[in-house]
Amino acid sequence: MLNPIAISLGPIQVHWYGIIIGLGALLGLMLAIREGKRFGISPDFFMDLLLIGVPSALIGARAYYVAFEWSNYKNHPSEIIAIWHGGIAIYGALIGAIIAAVIYTRRKGYDFWRIADFCAPGLITGQMIGRWGNFMNQEAHGGSVSESFLRDTLHLPNFIVNQMFIDGQYYHPTFLYESLWSFTGLLVLLWIRRRSFLRTGELFMSYFIWYSLGRFYVEGVRTDSLVFEGPPWLASLLKGLWSPMSSFGWGAMEAGKNIRISQLLAIMIILAAVAFIIVRRKQKKSIPYSSPVETKNSVGTALRGQHPQEN
Repeated sequence: MLNPIAISLGPIQVHWYGIIIGLGALLGLMLAIREGKRFGISPDFFMDLLLIGVPSALIGARAYYVAFEWSNYKNHPSEIIAIWHGGIAIYGALIGAIIAAVIYTRRKGYDFWRIADFCAPGLITGQMIGRWGNFMNQEAHGGSVSESFLRDTLHLPNFIVNQMFIDGQYYHPTFLYESLWSFTGLLVLLWIRRRSFLRTGELFMSYFIWYSLGRFYVEGVRTDSLVFEGPPWLASLLKGLWSPMSSFGWGAMEAGKNIRISQLLAIMIILAAVAFIIVRRKQKKSIPYSSPVETKNSVGTALRGQHPQEN
């Protein structure tokens, strides 16, 4: 097992997990700043957005997890804030970050969907890198597999195979599946955002569609999924949609209660994102992605015949 602690300074320990998450956030910020500059948006705007978004995402991620695991926390309220004991959810982080971003962009006078589009490649970059923090902690892995599956089927290097050996058993490197899926998604988003057909809000929705599609299939082999007991027809539908993964040697879905929350949410997000794109195009509410960015203040000054300045 690799040492999850990068630096020890007396009683202070710096974990690789935090370093990796921070690196992912930094690279995501750089991508957003670079794209924002093309449209005349100050880097300070995205830096402030990150400072507001990160703690909001952390609170959302913890609140989401606690809400679905309330039976384990209601008798131990002190554990609710003990995030260092584990227990956060990426969809909760997205909810928290989006709420903060909506409030911040509106206060600054920007259209939320324009800013969300600029941040989409950065979001998936953060997730691509952040999953390696799970690798260092030997967490968020999948079900048990054979060593030969990792070495001979997946052809993984020794350092990954060795890190996937936990308590005498090898496990699915689901961190790697999601990281590679996110890397491919980053390339797709970077390609899409230069296409003439793209309209506002659609790059952000494309991010949700891509990430949720990959998360649906990876979630099927996770051993730490949030679950609930739902109707059998819904469970059968989800298992049927997941079944093609068995041809990749993933075996059957991990046992447990019949509905995995992240799988159900992934399907709902994909449907909602597609509907969002269709409705906005029919209602002609969106403008081309390449259009100049305007704020409420800049629109007002333009109407008065003055030159707008970014606030």
